[in-house]
Amino acid sequence: MSLIAAGGETESTATVDNAEFFPPLKVAEFRAAMRVDGTITDGRATHALESALYDVNQQLATWAAEKQEAGAASIDAVQPPPWLPAGAYQRLYLRAVYATAKASLIERYRDYDSSGEGDNKADKLDPVADDYRRDAAWAIADITGRRRATVELI
Repeated sequence: MSLIAAGGETESTATVDNAEFFPPLKVAEFRAAMRVDGTITDGRATHALESALYDVNQQLATWAAEKQEAGAASIDAVQPPPWLPAGAYQRLYLRAVYATAKASLIERYRDYDSSGEGDNKADKLDPVADDYRRDAAWAIADITGRRRATVELI
């Protein structure tokens, strides 16, 4: 006897509210952009997005306040430098939030399978989570005009 499961997956309509200056986040857009499949529930994806936006919004708080004082009502209204297209700041913002959320989900991958095989799989994903965190840091640096390089003295 075999079972063929017919996918009854519907596209999520869940939205995560955000501060007025930043755009609301759509779970379906996050899933599509970051290749998050149905094994991650909407609740878990929403939680990851909420945590990520709190983190990113905090890092951008000073920058956002400066732009609001200059008259921008939202991140999409901020005029980018000539070498960036219109809407670049909003796309960079989404990249930062999505990458932070995806890193968070990957870091919790061990929750799915605590067997030896699951641990090995999770160990392989650790560098990937670091890559997503780097992408988020770079997007935030690009928004604020900081350099991407991080230098430490040994």
